[in-house]
Amino acid sequence: MSVSACRSLFLSSFLCCLMAHAYPPFVAAGLKREIKKKINKDWKKSTGNPQRRGMEKHTGSLCTNPHELYYLRMQRGRDRMEREKLTEVNQCKRRLRVCVATCNRADYSKLAPIMFGIKSHPDEFELEVVVLGSHLIDDYGNTFRMIEQDDFDIGSKLHTIVRGEDEAAMVESVGLALVKLPDVLQRLHPDILVVHGDRFDALALATAAALMNIRILHLEGGEVSGTIDDSIRHAISKLAHYHACCTRRAEQYLIAMCEDHSRILLAGCPSYDKLLSTHHREDYKDIIKAWLGDKVQEQDYIVALQHPVTTDIQHSIKIYGLMLDALLSFNKKTLILFPNIDAGSKEMVRVMRKKGIEQHPNFRAVKHIPFEQFIQLVCHAGCMIGNSSCGVREAGAFGTPVINLGTRQTGRETGENVLHVRDADTHNKIYHALELQFGKRYPCSKIYGDGNAVPRILKFLRTIDLDEPLQKTFCFPTVKDSISQDIDHILETQSALSVDLGGTNLRVAIVCMKGKIVKKYTQPNPKTFEARMQLILKMCSDAMRDAVSFNCRVLGVGVSTGGRVNPQEGVVLHSTKLIQEWSSVDLRTPISDALHLPVWVDNDGNCAALAERKFGHGKGVENFVTVITGTGIGGGIIHHNELVHGSTFCAAELGHIMVSLEGPECSCGSRGCIEAYASGMALQREAKRLHDEDLLKVEGMDMKLSEPVTAAHLINAAKLGNSKADAILNKASTALGVGIINILHIVNPSLVILSGVLASYYQDPVQHVIKERALFSTQSIKVVTSDLEEPALLGAASMVLDYATRRTY
Repeated sequence: MSVSACRSLFLSSFLCCLMAHAYPPFVAAGLKREIKKKINKDWKKSTGNPQRRGMEKHTGSLCTNPHELYYLRMQRGRDRMEREKLTEVNQCKRRLRVCVATCNRADYSKLAPIMFGIKSHPDEFELEVVVLGSHLIDDYGNTFRMIEQDDFDIGSKLHTIVRGEDEAAMVESVGLALVKLPDVLQRLHPDILVVHGDRFDALALATAAALMNIRILHLEGGEVSGTIDDSIRHAISKLAHYHACCTRRAEQYLIAMCEDHSRILLAGCPSYDKLLSTHHREDYKDIIKAWLGDKVQEQDYIVALQHPVTTDIQHSIKIYGLMLDALLSFNKKTLILFPNIDAGSKEMVRVMRKKGIEQHPNFRAVKHIPFEQFIQLVCHAGCMIGNSSCGVREAGAFGTPVINLGTRQTGRETGENVLHVRDADTHNKIYHALELQFGKRYPCSKIYGDGNAVPRILKFLRTIDLDEPLQKTFCFPTVKDSISQDIDHILETQSALSVDLGGTNLRVAIVCMKGKIVKKYTQPNPKTFEARMQLILKMCSDAMRDAVSFNCRVLGVGVSTGGRVNPQEGVVLHSTKLIQEWSSVDLRTPISDALHLPVWVDNDGNCAALAERKFGHGKGVENFVTVITGTGIGGGIIHHNELVHGSTFCAAELGHIMVSLEGPECSCGSRGCIEAYASGMALQREAKRLHDEDLLKVEGMDMKLSEPVTAAHLINAAKLGNSKADAILNKASTALGVGIINILHIVNPSLVILSGVLASYYQDPVQHVIKERALFSTQSIKVVTSDLEEPALLGAASMVLDYATRRTY
């Protein structure tokens, strides 16, 4: 700073202080402003721009707040960092290399607006153009020239069409394109390839790009048209990484096809950007005259465009002939375009020439019309007829009446301007449709776009992150995982057939690994051996058939039966009196031979213990006893996790433990057994005795004369205060408790499980007897009642599920 500037600064500051005392406030304020202006002026003269050099010192002369100085310094630092970051991003960011591939005149009308949009942003995008397919065929107008006329540089021209116009030629054309495309794509090395529609050429493009790890943007995916085009279109959608669709329904279909919603853009049809802005051209009359003659007026001519349907070529050729006959009869000037290059097009051209269409004064047959002019012709036509997508898409934007013939556009969204003649099997039907539609005008439809598709697509292209993984992912709906080879699934589907032979009923069940009874079958137990075996085999066969529908993999058959059983041989040695003709019976052999499955057989008491070990209170308990309190008394003993059978297979015949030398007679022929005191049969016998002596019924007890007397009546009478019934039950409880104490003193289990219909009644009395009479070391052993509803069936199943799956996983 110069000396004069310093002097001026000092003098000005001094004057400010002096005026604060010598002048009124409003005068002093005005003078201060002038002095500050003078200071700033002198400062700029001496130092230049104060915001770039010495700003902190200058600010300090006017503002002594240190927080303000710190803020200004931090702000300058942030601004500098942002400028450096922006410079770095601009240096690192490169243009997105976009390759647009066009195959025919139809797809170019959709791609051209995008190409113009990309070309107008050379700082963001680098455009490459590949031309293939019918663009390069003279019979179809050499339409690549209109691309050159639009001032696009064509990077590659690929002759990929194999002439023949049949199904084999289409396949060969796809193969030829796949042979030629890799070299082109490798040379151009695009970041993204833009593919349109549903043509076989586009399928070759998408296949080549996907296999060469090039990102694909597919236009017009998700639409439905009802022919082989659907399959091709959806195949391209599955190969594509990004989608620009035209309608809300197409977007929903893409989502239903498991495409990622975040990679789907609802853009609208790009051709609408051009046709909505140019269809009101003033020179449309000149265009009509150029193509149809000077005498033709607007809405007084027809535009016809019919393509072959590759899935039904002969029928589509027939419809084409009928359409031409109807147009000849209708006698209106008609502009007819040649069909596309699909299989069957050659035959359609033959039909056209056979009928003399090219020489007929009412017809003008052309191979190609520039899109801008074609728009004008469709817009001002009296009607459009055929099966071109232009009829159901672009024509709707003008309200032009359309007759859609056949199935090629079945499923397309259409406006009310389209009249469908899907079964166009007669000349009269098509002629009548012409009479209905010709000359009408319909409301304009914007189903396929609003004229802003290209800006949306360009914005979408800008958001593509080339650093994200190339491998596309599909958003499948939530379904149950397919785990057929998963160990949990294998264990879950493993099942057993259980057979329970009771005194009254014969029961069979399908039991899964978790102990759930999938299905149960019950029949009365026959009285004879032959009938019983036939019924067992039939019920097992029915269960096996049903197991397939339940997805149950049956591993074997488990049989629970009353009596003494040799489980090693699968033979019933001696039966109870409840099951007749059931001694020395080989159960294993006939069942195994019939079902081709392994068979396990054991006593019903042992099966109850096995059921508790696998599914009940005994799960995880090394030593426990199960006591069945039902019609008889039985049970099983689990010692060191194994079932105790004994040397002659009569271990755990708990019902026949003697608790009195002079007790009542037992069914086994002895006296004083637990079963003679505490079984259901014993309680029923005592109830009948009291009833016969008229000592059973008490006040409040509901008992019908015809009702048979059971153990339940004895228990009910005791609850209502019948002392004799109560004495019988106390004696039975004591006998059962003493018998269980004998078991505790012999095998010393850690748990007693009571099972059967009387278990809930006996639990507390038995626990009381143990505490009163057992050795001190066994008094703490707990007595519980079983939670299993079907212990015999579950026990029989457990034999199969335990022994048939003894493998290490």
